[in-house]
Amino acid sequence: MHTEQIRIQTGSREQVYDITKDCHGFLHRVSAGDGLLHVWVPHATAGLAVIEMGAGSDTDLLTTLRELLPADDRWRHRHGSPGHGRCHLLPALLPPYASVPVLGGQLALGTWQSICLVDINVDNPVRTVRLSFLPG
Repeated sequence: MHTEQIRIQTGSREQVYDITKDCHGFLHRVSAGDGLLHVWVPHATAGLAVIEMGAGSDTDLLTTLRELLPADDRWRHRHGSPGHGRCHLLPALLPPYASVPVLGGQLALGTWQSICLVDINVDNPVRTVRLSFLPG
């Protein structure tokens, strides 16, 4: 198995960050053939989504998360920014992992699919993502 960690600057705002190019670069660096790319986010307040980017879906996702998980005082988990407790529920909706088939060194994604880090925690501006290639 080949593995590598990357760091993503998500900043101080809610964000859907496309890491597909990072994944392609990793697969190129490890001379991947056929196998499986496993993506892991070791954070209690971030998740992954495989969605279309650039056509409004990323904004729609953040809007939906704000509606499902409002940043108010209803949460028992209360440290950090107001409503921070909602961030700890995100991984139950968007898991901190994704596995994507790799064929001939290329991600077997659909035409409009991208691998995205979803971060609604404005208190943590830097995220780590572990990429692992498991040869088939």
